[in-house]
Amino acid sequence: MLQQDTPQGALATLSRFRGAFYDCLRRREGALLELTDALLCTDGPVKTLVDLALAP
Repeated sequence: MLQQDTPQGALATLSRFRGAFYDCLRRREGALLELTDALLCTDGPVKTLVDLALAP
């Protein structure tokens, strides 16, 4: 990932990435994007979806 000079630049880059990722999803885009967000925001590895559902 390229280093950004400002927080706004980093946010814009992340926003473009999320939009492009969302466009790649063909079915259940919203659910898959939420699942991806949950996976990226958990502390430590996720072994099952149940573990992910129980994560705060």
